[in-house]
Amino acid sequence: MTMKLTGIGASAGIAIAKAFHLVPPDLTVVKEEVNDINKEIEKFDLSLETAKGELEAIKEKTLQSLGEEHAEIFSAHILVLSDPELVDTIRNKVRDEKVNAAYALKAVADQFIAMFEAMENEYMKERAADIRDVSQRVLAHVLGKPIVSLTEINEEVIIIAEDLTPSDTAQLNKQFVKGFVTDIGGRTSHSAIMARSMEIPAVVGTKSITGEAEHGITIIVDGMEGDVILNPSSTELADYEKKKQEHEEQKREWAKLVHEATTTKDGHHVELAANIGTPKDIEGVKNNGGEAVGLYRTEFLYMGRDQLPTEEEQFQAYKSVAEAMDGKPVVIRTLDIGGDKELPYLDLPKEMNPFLGFRAIRLCLEQDDMFRTQLRALLRASAFGNIKIMFPMIATLSEFRQAKQILEQERKGLLDNGTEVSDSIEIGIMVEIPSTAVMAEQFAKEVDFFSIGTNDLIQYTMAADRMNEQVSYLYQPYNPAILRLIKMVIDASHKEGKWTGMCGEMAGDSVAIPLLLGLGLDEFSMSATSILPARSQLAGITKEAAEKVAQEALHLNTAEEVKSLVEKSFIK
Repeated sequence: MTMKLTGIGASAGIAIAKAFHLVPPDLTVVKEEVNDINKEIEKFDLSLETAKGELEAIKEKTLQSLGEEHAEIFSAHILVLSDPELVDTIRNKVRDEKVNAAYALKAVADQFIAMFEAMENEYMKERAADIRDVSQRVLAHVLGKPIVSLTEINEEVIIIAEDLTPSDTAQLNKQFVKGFVTDIGGRTSHSAIMARSMEIPAVVGTKSITGEAEHGITIIVDGMEGDVILNPSSTELADYEKKKQEHEEQKREWAKLVHEATTTKDGHHVELAANIGTPKDIEGVKNNGGEAVGLYRTEFLYMGRDQLPTEEEQFQAYKSVAEAMDGKPVVIRTLDIGGDKELPYLDLPKEMNPFLGFRAIRLCLEQDDMFRTQLRALLRASAFGNIKIMFPMIATLSEFRQAKQILEQERKGLLDNGTEVSDSIEIGIMVEIPSTAVMAEQFAKEVDFFSIGTNDLIQYTMAADRMNEQVSYLYQPYNPAILRLIKMVIDASHKEGKWTGMCGEMAGDSVAIPLLLGLGLDEFSMSATSILPARSQLAGITKEAAEKVAQEALHLNTAEEVKSLVEKSFIK
């Protein structure tokens, strides 16, 4: 019997194949009293080492297939299994309570998971998922239960699961795994992000797919609309085969635009750039026709390790990106740690609200030595390409002036020592705090450029955590309040002869693109796979028409009204 489920379209594309139920092993644990404590601890230690070995192998495979940014997820997992606070607590429980290793492991892991899940910080909630993932892997070995290996799938399937862990997603073979559907999850989950990188169609958050889809039935996944069809009729199969072919044809058409400039229908040029996390991501930027790197997130250099990266390590990373882009702009953001990203080796104090706390430029100005090391590496690398330096989370002019003063001190020190440094580095700021957008006219007199970070700007303006499902309805990129702030920033920069880019998710959003064009945005920076669709869309729009719609949108009352206006005007 045909059935349709709707979830969240997490990765575009159409997939048609048999359902493959990813059933986790039965990890039921019974509490037992043990006499041979050393034997239990040995069993736990052996399982721990086996799990670490598996994660190292998955990390290496991910590094080769998806790049360093995704591989760092597994560096974090390996660190969890090396955390004495977790591991020693498990061993001590076996010793002190004379219980079996499986019970001690599950009890301690559950305790840690509950503790992290109760925290409001999204990074901590993600850490709970990490602990669950790795502890279940170790527990399976302790219990002698085989772990399902997705690498062994040798026929075309669509994975059905309650959720996919990062280690599950990293093992997917595109040749056979044509898509996946989950009960839970959202567009920003690890699995969704990795699916988009691998270009595997995915729908998440269906709530009931595991209960509705039997193993082996034919299903259709529409990653654009978020629809899943179970036991489709012959008519539906024919319709979706046609839609799939149209999508593939569309991708081939987009591919023809790789070496084209980004120009609107009436000849206006804007720059389409890519957001990257590591030098390995440059290949994707080039393959997708990126005209620049609009955001290089340097924090990935600092994560998944037990100490700060050296100046030389950083210099080599920044230099390699600058050289690979052949003189095209590379906007490098200084360290943006805090909020949802932490560095265990910095031992920062726990905060009630870390997104509004000691993070990004606030941390760098306080931890002067760490900041200066990064700035020296950036300045040295500037001699090898078109590097622009951007400070994150700037709230006041005095913060910007202080950061720039430190940069100038380091520049002078390098020049005095005979080190070559570019004499034309543009210095800009992320605009992600509402007060900065409101004061854009004053900032524009002192900065060389703005880059609007809409992910944070929206949640700060609407006072709504974008990761909190209960208030997710308030994450409204098309809200007239957000559009007005964006216009203030763009207008202020243009008045001073400066430029404004955008590096938040909004820059690659098909509804937002006409609005941003109409508001005068100069540079759109997005995930590399979004560049060609955006270029194609912009080629079909006139700037004049976009300006009229943007002006009208500024005076509407709700995000829904704005979305409806854009769709009626451009997305027919």
